[in-house]
Amino acid sequence: MNLPHRHDWNLTPPEATTLQKQMAAEVISDQPLNLTTLRLVAGVDVSVKDQVSQAAVVVLTYPELEVVETVRADAPTPFPYIPGLLSFREGPVLEEAFRKLQHEPDVFIFDGMGIMHPRRLGIASHMGLWLDHPTIGCGKTKLIGRYEEPGEHKGDRSPLTYYGSQLGVVLRTRDRVKPVYISVGHRADLNTAVELILACTPRYRLPEPIRQAHNAAGKF
Repeated sequence: MNLPHRHDWNLTPPEATTLQKQMAAEVISDQPLNLTTLRLVAGVDVSVKDQVSQAAVVVLTYPELEVVETVRADAPTPFPYIPGLLSFREGPVLEEAFRKLQHEPDVFIFDGMGIMHPRRLGIASHMGLWLDHPTIGCGKTKLIGRYEEPGEHKGDRSPLTYYGSQLGVVLRTRDRVKPVYISVGHRADLNTAVELILACTPRYRLPEPIRQAHNAAGKF
């Protein structure tokens, strides 16, 4: 898969923060996904072990959710762990993994945040601008914002707000299990992002593309 090299990754934390603020203006967060024409969906995750980062991108058919391709890339972890700057820790190895893809997904689901981020540029939004494809953030834990606990049943949701703006939803993907945190990454809107996440979560708490990517990234 071809993608442009948007910027260098070798930045200081203050430089990274400034770049996030600049790039956030490019994010498109009101473009509905056309789920009737969607054929391939990818899950994206990165694992770190002994200061080595391994990225995995797993491509599945939609709506069948059958795996058609798995790619991995690994590299020394280049950036410290700083909340809000995850994309500078994971971006370089993800760039390598994306370039290995033989199938071009219609949408990418990231284990992480989209615009549900203090500067509106989590990993799903940041890499969405590199990919120029629809992306969705699906986080397992809260980064920012306030919300009321959603109902106990699959599909129940509540808005997550940050300084008065709704940045995503807290979504129950299985009855009586912990919710996940859904936000637009790029070139999507929240309603169709949630619809896709639910369609990709037939059995477990995590959407199947994310679950497959998490398992693949953890196999060092």
